[in-house]
Amino acid sequence: MDFALTEEQLMFKEQALKFARKEIAPRARENDLNSRFDWESWRKLGEFGILGLHFPEELGGGGSDVMTTVVAAEALGEAGVDGGLMLSYGAHTYLCADTIYTHGTDEQRKKYIPKLAKGEWVGCMGLTEPGAGSDVASIRTRAERDGDSWVLNGSKMFITNGAIADVAVVYAKTDPSSGQTGMSAFIVEKGAPGFSAGRSLIKMGVRTSPTSELIFEDCRIPAENLLGMENNGFLMAMQTVEWDRSTLLAPFVGGVQFVIERCARYAQERHQFGRPIAEFQAVRHKLADLKIFLEAARSLIYRIAWRKDQGQPLNHLEAAVAKLFVGDWSLKPANDAMQVMGGYGYCHEYDVERFFRDSRLAPIGGGTSDIQKVLISRLM
Repeated sequence: MDFALTEEQLMFKEQALKFARKEIAPRARENDLNSRFDWESWRKLGEFGILGLHFPEELGGGGSDVMTTVVAAEALGEAGVDGGLMLSYGAHTYLCADTIYTHGTDEQRKKYIPKLAKGEWVGCMGLTEPGAGSDVASIRTRAERDGDSWVLNGSKMFITNGAIADVAVVYAKTDPSSGQTGMSAFIVEKGAPGFSAGRSLIKMGVRTSPTSELIFEDCRIPAENLLGMENNGFLMAMQTVEWDRSTLLAPFVGGVQFVIERCARYAQERHQFGRPIAEFQAVRHKLADLKIFLEAARSLIYRIAWRKDQGQPLNHLEAAVAKLFVGDWSLKPANDAMQVMGGYGYCHEYDVERFFRDSRLAPIGGGTSDIQKVLISRLM
């Protein structure tokens, strides 16, 4: 395996880094403080090409490979873009748009991908329910065929972008007696009869990303809005979630680099007992641990991207390992960064506090760390 970036990839990463530092990151603190989704930044991400980077050019995308997409996402995190905007980007591009691209018909791709790739529309995925999180097969939302329509009833919970989405990929039971093999996926547009979103939830972290309930009350959609094959939704959902357990972690990995730079600079500037705190072993060890975590996490993510670019089927074991390592083990580096910064690390205007709060979602979202251990041991 050769994870060395090409000259073109390095140049694009630098361009993405400069773009994000100038156009996106300066508003991160204020947006996080006010729990505000940044529409201006969203439009700029679309114009720059980030939202549709890996889709074909004929569908409004950039035609890039997976590694370039990962590197660009990493650059956004490294620039200091807040975790909420990055969460919305991931749910939009991979959980929604990529699912339509991978499993949709030519007509569905042409209708939705250009709008999603350019950021004209916002997408989301409706899978988790109030009573079904890790146990995806136990969802209770129903979809029944009625002539030339499907009628959906049920609700989804903790849906990223739910309150602002123009289109959602929604999973529902079409054959409840068949367990996980009786699930299908549907494309539901904003404004569909019987479809509504609940209020945005107030969260500990990733505050700029709207998270809400999706409600379906005799929601009627055209029959052609079935996505993929009927009763094949569980496999589609698992394939989609693998993005969440792997390459969607790239912005977070970039965020670790952002925090390292902040902490290293502070450790050199902060003096105690007549010398910089960077000279104290306890501080130096925390900085070293941050760097070790960064390099290990980056290697795991790059390996998955490399496999995708080689056309190899996704290794579910590797994806689970990456998700667990980056998600669960990131809590110690986040805590160490707070310790290095001391009282300033506890204050909103020093960014490390935001990173600490945002990182707490990682062991929960996209499959809890406990579930990853179950998957890892089972696949072993």
